[in-house]
Amino acid sequence: MKKHNFYAGPSILTPYTIQKTADAVLNFADMDLSLLEISHRSKQFQAVMDEAQALTKELLQLPDDYHVLFLGGGASMQFCMVPFNLLNKKAAYINTGTWATNAIKEAKIFGEVDVLASSEDTKFNYIPKNFEIPADADYFHFTSNNTIYGTEIRHDFDSPVPVVCDMSSDIFSRVFDPTKYGVIYAGAQKNLAPAGVTIVIVKESLLGHVNREIPTMLDYRTHIKKGSMFNTPPVLPIYSALMTLRYYKEQGGVKEMERRDLEKAAILYDEIDRNKLFRGTVAEEDRSIMNVCFVMNPDYAELEKDFMEFATEQGIVGIKGHRSVGGFRASLYNALPKESVEVLVKAMKDFEAKH
Repeated sequence: MKKHNFYAGPSILTPYTIQKTADAVLNFADMDLSLLEISHRSKQFQAVMDEAQALTKELLQLPDDYHVLFLGGGASMQFCMVPFNLLNKKAAYINTGTWATNAIKEAKIFGEVDVLASSEDTKFNYIPKNFEIPADADYFHFTSNNTIYGTEIRHDFDSPVPVVCDMSSDIFSRVFDPTKYGVIYAGAQKNLAPAGVTIVIVKESLLGHVNREIPTMLDYRTHIKKGSMFNTPPVLPIYSALMTLRYYKEQGGVKEMERRDLEKAAILYDEIDRNKLFRGTVAEEDRSIMNVCFVMNPDYAELEKDFMEFATEQGIVGIKGHRSVGGFRASLYNALPKESVEVLVKAMKDFEAKH
């Protein structure tokens, strides 16, 4: 049976990426050696790193003074690397979910953190709107997409201070103005590659201004100077990332990915709003196009387990909501075909007809 993969991360990858990565594991660059066993200093892998960085800059239209890094530690490592490198006196954050909460916690180790707004009071079911970014902050940080709660910020802020964004679950899904940002970071395991590498985009002029000594491995300048090769990089996910980047370019770039993602999300949200058995969980204007969260309507709450079993019988996997919120979550990352969304919608309609 064909499987329709809605897992939130690690998540679906394109067949192109999986096949090309599998081929490289067996025979990388016609070397008769596996990608897993060659030196990261070889000219063959250096070419992978160079192309991955160049393609990222091309697809996101990054200016020349922005550097693309491929680092270990996951996006969670960036929760401390960002303030280590940028926070002198005060940073400004908005709290829109679990990952923003974690980022705020880490930043408080390094200095004052001004939490400008939060939606925690209603279990993060909306994006705060009416707040002002202070001009005396060292930077302003936000999480663009919230995988657990299903909200998303799909616009760029006009900020008087440098903007830092955790784009872990929606990078390459929308066109944005990179000049509005100072640092962008994203764990690869949503829209780019297998877990194990984090893409970090840094504007170099922001660095070197904090009044503290930074450990070598946590200093962005270390990795810029060495081209993300200061220590052994995670070669497999970087290679997979390159394959995904090639695929995005072949398909028409980020603009085309955004068009497809908006179409998929509209198909599913339309059914959630129409179907008597289900309801969405977040404010409509803040709905994520990457992670669609929904629950059974209260009158049909006892059918949740039955629907999960029914969906599984149709080959649908990964729609169980995060353990902290329950219900259902369908992740519509770039690699997910529209066909899978249509299968889920049909399952919802068929289940409604039965009940």
